[in-house]
Amino acid sequence: MESITIKVDDRLAGEIKTAMSPYYSTKTEFIREAIRDKIKTIKKDAVYEELKKNFGKSKIKTTYADDRRIREEVSKKMAEKFGIALE
Repeated sequence: MESITIKVDDRLAGEIKTAMSPYYSTKTEFIREAIRDKIKTIKKDAVYEELKKNFGKSKIKTTYADDRRIREEVSKKMAEKFGIALE
């Protein structure tokens, strides 16, 4: 496991302490979870940007059922590509 040291100002340290209790027992645990959440958000944003680039580019008309099926297939592929678990 790699060790990373960070410095924060007193105000931010106080906010971390307030936000973490009673859910986290240590600041390290709280910060790890915050980093995981941020990474997940960055990956989701990348997926949305990729989807927006391709939204509405179809040259042929499809039925609503076909649209749903295609969207589900594309969503699964994009989630795999960006390492996001679909719920």
